[in-house]
Amino acid sequence: MNHLANSTSPYLLQHANNPVNWYPWGAEALQKAKAENKLILVSIGYSACHWCHVMEHESFEDESVAAVMNEYFVCIKVDREERPDVDQVYMSAVQLMSGRGGWPLNCICLPDQRPIYGGTYFRKNEWTSLLFNLADFYKQKPDEAEDYAIRLTEGIQKYESIAFIAEQATYTKDDLAAIVNNWKKYFDRIEGGMGTAPKFPMPNNWQFLMRFAHLMKDEDLAQLVKLTLQKMAYGGIYDHIGGGFARYAVDGVWHVPHFEKMLYDNAQLLGLYAEAYTWNPDALYEQIVNEIIEFSTRELLSPEGGFYSALDADSEGVEGKFYTFTKVDIAAILGDDADLFCIYYNVTDGGNWHEEETNVFFRKEDDEQLAEKLGIEVEELQNKMKSSRQKVLNARSKRIRPGLDNKILASWNGLMLKGLCDAYRAFDKPATLELALKNAGFIVDNLIYNGRISRVYNKAISLSFGEGRGEAVAFLDDYANIIDAFITLYEVTFNEEWLHHAVQLTNNAMAHYYDEANGVFFYTADDEERLIARKSEIMDGVTPASNSVMARNLKKLGLLFDNEGYSEISAQLLCNIMPHLARYGSSYSNWAMLLLDVVFGINEVAITGDDFDSFRIEIEKTYIPNKIMLGGTKGSLPLLENRFGNTTQIFICRDKTCGLPVSNPTAALKQIKY
Repeated sequence: MNHLANSTSPYLLQHANNPVNWYPWGAEALQKAKAENKLILVSIGYSACHWCHVMEHESFEDESVAAVMNEYFVCIKVDREERPDVDQVYMSAVQLMSGRGGWPLNCICLPDQRPIYGGTYFRKNEWTSLLFNLADFYKQKPDEAEDYAIRLTEGIQKYESIAFIAEQATYTKDDLAAIVNNWKKYFDRIEGGMGTAPKFPMPNNWQFLMRFAHLMKDEDLAQLVKLTLQKMAYGGIYDHIGGGFARYAVDGVWHVPHFEKMLYDNAQLLGLYAEAYTWNPDALYEQIVNEIIEFSTRELLSPEGGFYSALDADSEGVEGKFYTFTKVDIAAILGDDADLFCIYYNVTDGGNWHEEETNVFFRKEDDEQLAEKLGIEVEELQNKMKSSRQKVLNARSKRIRPGLDNKILASWNGLMLKGLCDAYRAFDKPATLELALKNAGFIVDNLIYNGRISRVYNKAISLSFGEGRGEAVAFLDDYANIIDAFITLYEVTFNEEWLHHAVQLTNNAMAHYYDEANGVFFYTADDEERLIARKSEIMDGVTPASNSVMARNLKKLGLLFDNEGYSEISAQLLCNIMPHLARYGSSYSNWAMLLLDVVFGINEVAITGDDFDSFRIEIEKTYIPNKIMLGGTKGSLPLLENRFGNTTQIFICRDKTCGLPVSNPTAALKQIKY
């Protein structure tokens, strides 16, 4: 065994028996590199990464390749999900060098961690050749290596940085239109989504576009959002048998996925489809919400109440084997019902995934269209498909399962908690709130100590919280996403405990991550390990950037607590980012949602009195994306002061001005601007 045997990361443990003398990222490996004047080989991936497994099998399990790596390099394995700060630095380096990135991510660095070369997946022969060349280059031309490291490190430090803009601007609908008008040329108006292949769900993009379409009354864009939501739900990227979405589709029609299932995708898509239902009540959206919750509860929920990180793409060494079926398989499982199932999910004799001669289930038509074509009742079709899906699920459950990455990450659990709250907001199911409260309790009890977060749940660290935070490390996204979730949980419960947790975390994030001079949050804390660059996460991607989430959190908390300090920092963050928004909207969609709130204003809906929850539920049936909810039978928030009487009342406030109280939701909705 190498030095990974005592790791808690499933990804690192996958490499514990490699002949490569891997070290985890830490003082031992870094000091060894300096002491021996050896290049550092940093190899970064995650447990559900298919091509990470391929490179491991081809190169890292090979004795001859390992011999080269061990002789010339100090080799360090990094789980990008546990150490996104390390990944962020070296991903920046590879993107600067090659213009692209991805995983596995492999970087060759000087003994002091500064990179000189990097890339993603390498075939065995080119990898070995590259290692020999780089080792020889460092030995023969150390001055050139030093010069390149200096220039590349300077580039890393500047990459994805923004300038401080002192003058606060006034924003208008024209600013919003400029973002979307430039963005529209990238939309796929036939298959939904953006671009061609591969296609990622990008839930935050579609949440912004849905809100924009609603508030700006853009019917053309609204139709595109509906098209995309339907195509993703019908596509093979969605697991029609067990629920949940895969990470992306390798084609442009959402058919064949890269089969790994990530918590962060499903958490955000849960919230997206729930919000979409309030906007456009489509039974398909409700089905997707229910099935994501069922999938997540069945396959990702730990006994303690935290959610695990991911399911692998591969099982038995084959990508997608767990999820795909031949027509013969379906016939054996379903018998007489097989033909209808095969029509519904486009199963063919030779396989609709032609390269692998098997089938990835996908839909083409809605139930009404297909039932009419087949001459049967819609209800009969739906009942038969429900029964058949359960039989296929039962049969599938007997297969060898994909690997489970059982890390529990603070950031991703924050996303999931928010998704559950959004689902409860839309559908008012007590079981969903119960699950959300269980998860929130887990986060408070196991991932937070004195207002500081531990990114990775570790039973030993959790139990040691009584003596202090121990070796717990966290990043800005951990704070941002949990704060966001706690604010949302307050909005559906009116229990101020969750806001107090949010404020404590916010104040600690301000103390340890905020760079006042530049008006931006760093990704890493000021009292934790320093890497070669202290970077900020600015651009929204498959998850929203931690700075954009913090900016939106501060906007909400500023209103809820009448805290000008929070509001000013949120405004400064938006001011700094505004010059970038119109250039490429897809990378700034969460910022654009903040801009929507600024331009259209936020409706503060305060409900006080015994019937607060029934009034809240009634108001939530109307789609109002630019609102915050508060109230209850008691409360200490400034907006609730002196607003508790003998009857249940609703107060609608905007810009520090409240309308007259009303005694029913219908009257309140007439005061709301949306």
